[in-house]
Amino acid sequence: MRRHHNLRAWKLGMQVVEEIYRLTKGFPASEQYGLTSQMRRAAVSVPSNIAEGAARGTTMDFVRFLVIARGSLSELETQCLLARQLGFLDDADTPLGLIDQTFSQLGGLIHSLKNRTTQ
Repeated sequence: MRRHHNLRAWKLGMQVVEEIYRLTKGFPASEQYGLTSQMRRAAVSVPSNIAEGAARGTTMDFVRFLVIARGSLSELETQCLLARQLGFLDDADTPLGLIDQTFSQLGGLIHSLKNRTTQ
C-alpha cells in the first residue's frame, strides 16, 4: 500500500469526493457542464494532489501539493455555498463540516511537515 493511503487527510478527501458525486447527481441537467463538473473536479483534486505529493521526492514538494489540495477545498467550499444559494442544495446537504475537517487535517499535516524540515 502506498503511504498516502494511510493518511487521514487522504481518506477524508476520498469521502469528500464520494459526497460531492452523490450530491451533484441531483443537480439540474443544465448544470452538467457547469457547477456539477466544477465541483466534481475540485473534489477529485483533493485526494489526487495528496497522492501525487506523497509520491514526490522531497518533503517540500509534498507540502506544495498539500497546499494545492487545500486550495481545491476552498474552491469547493465556495461552490457548495453557491449551490446552496441557487437552491441546488439545502443546508442539511451542504458538506461544509466534512470540508472543514479535511481542511484542518491538511493544515496539521502541512504544519507537521514544515516543522520536520526546519529541525
